[in-house]
Amino acid sequence: MTTAPPARWHRVALLAALMTAAFTFNTTENLPIGLLELISVDLHVSLSAVGYLVTGYGLTVAVVSLPIAHATQSVPRRHVLTVLLAALVLSTLVSVLGSGYGLLMAARLVTALAQALFWAVMGPVAVGLFPPEFRGRVIGVLSVAGSLALVLGVPAGTWLGQRSAWQAPLVVLAGLGLLSLVTIAALLPTSRPGEGHAAFGAAPDRRRFGIVLVTTALSVTGAFAGYTYVVKFLGDVSGFSDTSVSALLMVSGIAGVIGVTIAGPLLDRYPRGTLLVPVATQAVGMLGLYVTGTTQAGSVVCLALLGGSLAPVFMATQNQMLRFAPGRTEIALAANSGAYNAGVAAGALLGGLILPSLGIRAAFLVGGLLTAVAFTALLTERMLPTAEPDRVIEPSDEVNSGPGGHR
Repeated sequence: MTTAPPARWHRVALLAALMTAAFTFNTTENLPIGLLELISVDLHVSLSAVGYLVTGYGLTVAVVSLPIAHATQSVPRRHVLTVLLAALVLSTLVSVLGSGYGLLMAARLVTALAQALFWAVMGPVAVGLFPPEFRGRVIGVLSVAGSLALVLGVPAGTWLGQRSAWQAPLVVLAGLGLLSLVTIAALLPTSRPGEGHAAFGAAPDRRRFGIVLVTTALSVTGAFAGYTYVVKFLGDVSGFSDTSVSALLMVSGIAGVIGVTIAGPLLDRYPRGTLLVPVATQAVGMLGLYVTGTTQAGSVVCLALLGGSLAPVFMATQNQMLRFAPGRTEIALAANSGAYNAGVAAGALLGGLILPSLGIRAAFLVGGLLTAVAFTALLTERMLPTAEPDRVIEPSDEVNSGPGGHR
């Protein structure tokens, strides 16, 4: 028996809860960047050790996204999300109440495990709450919530931590996670995982799926080969003061929010264009910083282009995953999330290898060229003929294929 769709206000409340959870996860992941020195002093560890809190988090998401999505694909989404948000709340509270670097790292790795599956499950659940024609717009608003973490969440958490203690913003984040948990546990139906139009790709195509996955990996690696070291670039190459660099990073984040706000409503009408344009914009921004980075005006313009493209690229690849997924969409989204986080780690490593020998400008050159390769890969996708789709997997087939298909 199919579960009746939730009432309209239930759907809106659930979407708001998922947006809040996305904001909370992303802020939790990146907050140590703003609290670097506070955590270092309080726990008596080096700044590099605090940086590893972010690195370890990202690598965990990259490695476990796909396996954990496979392992849980037969579990009802309400149960999965409830457990994930409970893990977020409890691990965040352990970070607050515990003492010592080891416990903090362990708590963050638990949060990373939860986030790895959350990003795979969140999209299909949110999209499935609304008619198919709203798919792109739903992905868009979720992306805005995630982008606000860097523009609002991390700066606000840093401000609060500097005026009290580094644990204070974590208490707030635990509260937001608890709010999302209660809303989802109370309102989301306990439907079978394979039900609904969002459970499977709208136009399954393994070749196009593979091209989009390669685009994610290449473009993110290219972006973070330079962006990881953008503070050094703006100071050493462009000649900005420390105060100005902080303001420019805020401008970059705001550009990202504007980018996803503009692109989100266009995803349904122009799914290819809303991916091609931000990838091309990222390449222009990266290469532009290499060429004009010695001038402050050129740096500002190109940084805005780069910042305005990063979030839309991920949003648009997520949307294409929902279109081209050859099987269950959460598996496709988990693969995309894994590729993204692997790209972040690979890009930071690549830039770090380039810096000592070729200098910071070369990192942006190499990153821009990698992004150009990603753009070229996307152009090949447009030339592919329409594929004969594999046999469409009916929801009834999926849920009846094993013992996990019962509510």
